[in-house]
Amino acid sequence: MTTATAPSPAHPTTGIARSAREAVPAALWDKQVRLLMRDYPYDSVMAARVLGQGYAYLLTAMRHRGEGLGLAPSTLVDIGVHTVILDTVTYLDLCDRFNSGHFLHHIPEVDFKDDGSVLRTADVIAADGWEVDLSLWVDAATCSPCHPGNDSH
Repeated sequence: MTTATAPSPAHPTTGIARSAREAVPAALWDKQVRLLMRDYPYDSVMAARVLGQGYAYLLTAMRHRGEGLGLAPSTLVDIGVHTVILDTVTYLDLCDRFNSGHFLHHIPEVDFKDDGSVLRTADVIAADGWEVDLSLWVDAATCSPCHPGNDSH
């Protein structure tokens, strides 16, 4: 299974898009991949793709805290996000490391939205220099119901 990567600006030091895998300790990454494989019908490749996009989304949301961009993951990417945030101890550490100690809250809405925010989010992630696996962002019309314009997921 190949990973489709959206054109994105080069990382300032390496010249290539960054993998979110670089920001996660190996043991934690392996654990979270196994959790995805336990809870979903994913092999290790698919689990790693979903997890990587979940991290790219969260790290981008943290970087843009306070900007009110209304970022939103796709349904598949949201699975990776939830895998990260449900491990609350390591998620708090992630917030400490990448969000200046501010907790990025999860505030789900009941209704799904169809406002283009998912593909705009993928564009912001790419602009920040992260790899974007476009095939995991294609369900843009039924994006995850996250609280718009808030510093939350």
